[in-house]
Amino acid sequence: MPPIPYIPESAPFTHAQRLWLNGYIAGLVSDAGTPREARETAIDAPAMPLLILYGSQTGTAEGLARKLGKAAIAKGFKPAGKALDETTPEDLTEASLAVVITSTYGDGEPPDNAQRFWKWIQQPEAPRLDHLRYSVLALGDKNYPQFCEFGRQCDARFAALGARCLLPRVDCDVDYEVPAETWRDALFAALEGAPSATSGPSQAPSDAASAGEAAWSRNRPYPSRLLENRRLTATTAGKDVRHIALALDDPALAYEPGDALGIFPQNDPALVSSILSLLGCDGEEAISLPNVAPASLRIALQQHLDITKLTAEVLALFGAKAADTPDFDLLDLLENYAAPSLPAAEWLPTLRRVAPRLYSIASSPLAAPGEVHLTVGIVRYDLHGRARGGVCSTFLADRAANAASVPVFTHPTRTFKLPTDGATPVIMVGPGTGIAPFRAFLQHRQIIGASGRNWLFFGDQTRDGHFLYRESIEQWHRDGVLNRLDLAFSRDQAEKVYVQHRIIENATELWRWIEEGAHFYVCGDASRMAKDVDAALNQVCQTAGSLSPESATEYIDGLKKNKRYQRDVY
Repeated sequence: MPPIPYIPESAPFTHAQRLWLNGYIAGLVSDAGTPREARETAIDAPAMPLLILYGSQTGTAEGLARKLGKAAIAKGFKPAGKALDETTPEDLTEASLAVVITSTYGDGEPPDNAQRFWKWIQQPEAPRLDHLRYSVLALGDKNYPQFCEFGRQCDARFAALGARCLLPRVDCDVDYEVPAETWRDALFAALEGAPSATSGPSQAPSDAASAGEAAWSRNRPYPSRLLENRRLTATTAGKDVRHIALALDDPALAYEPGDALGIFPQNDPALVSSILSLLGCDGEEAISLPNVAPASLRIALQQHLDITKLTAEVLALFGAKAADTPDFDLLDLLENYAAPSLPAAEWLPTLRRVAPRLYSIASSPLAAPGEVHLTVGIVRYDLHGRARGGVCSTFLADRAANAASVPVFTHPTRTFKLPTDGATPVIMVGPGTGIAPFRAFLQHRQIIGASGRNWLFFGDQTRDGHFLYRESIEQWHRDGVLNRLDLAFSRDQAEKVYVQHRIIENATELWRWIEEGAHFYVCGDASRMAKDVDAALNQVCQTAGSLSPESATEYIDGLKKNKRYQRDVY
């Protein structure tokens, strides 16, 4: 074999590009014995390929993957981004460098657009990845026991298949921005042969700053205001569900049906006052938080810090065990344990930052210009002798009208969209507050004059007390906008009836719609409803479609792959 030529240090490439080119040339020489051809090919392809894979339920991981791709181009790499379900065994066997950015859904499960990938990569015949270097960025929420579990599983599986870890996995809590940027910078540092970044993310301009002052985002939320707060359930119903309308006066805040709205809530002032009283503070003490303008202790507790979910760090400061305090908020902690000897302004920053809540948008921008509508279930309960509530839902129901603003941002999704062809039929399954995006879908299809048929499955506890948007839905049905409407009110008869039962009852017609090209959508509870609906759809494929259990699963996988089965579940 002829001697292998190497790219010299003086060549105009980064350290990472030289490493890749030298390996590329070595491979060509060993295969063909033609170093000249290798040099010519290397000159034509100086950019180092980087495979960026993402698993995303709400779009956050996909957004981070896109940002990484843009940064990679600026660094001289050649990125290729793919959802995990779009990834093939050939993609992994042909790549030399890959990163995975993924969230965890449900009880430690893969997101919807990663489930097929997870099936095949766990099979015994999955390809060896000894040639591959990789890193994983996992997204999760420490309030859930299976925190970042799917990211952990991906990391372990890649290693089991022989891939070499380029950078240790990073697990991100709901405040993911800083650790994600630190991971990104450390990744590029490792690739370029530079010391790893350990002092925090680079000081690159934020998305808002780089895109201009009109760009509103999670990092720069829009100061909206409450326009409407209307109860949808009967006052005698056990549930309190509200129709919330917020102002979106800036045209830069565009959205489409299927998108979500992020809201930064404020904590209950009464809870904040009780905490300050136990701390012996008047609330005017100054406190410093990262990336936040100097604020008083009261403002920090009310607007910036999560005082309802406690971190391991703050529990350790109080000498409390997580197993003994799983449902404690900060006031519970102060009432049951002695506060640290440190000044409050020094230990309070160990609390998590208030995270935005994402709500499925319940309006079409064509039907409500300058507004955005939400369908919000208000969470209230009693615990340890004290009335409590969901931070964001009670903020919208009880406090937003008097707040200076409601900080919001639009959160686009690419995995829950209407078909581009208005003639395509759609089947929508949205019990309870899961009706939200389908209200937007129906508004939109009515206004644009879409000719495709529409079928809605809706359910809740009772027709009289829980039929959300009843007037609009029944009018759409009378007008023919809704071609089919199937309702399931579980407590209006002796036997419980849910939407999955209505799906099975209508198996023959449902199968006909799907075979004629209908798109199937599900929105709502992930823990039970979405799983029951998925099982019902599988049963439809077997009974009405005469498919075997294995073929039914493959058929549904095909619907998902072709974006004809989409879910917005939580």
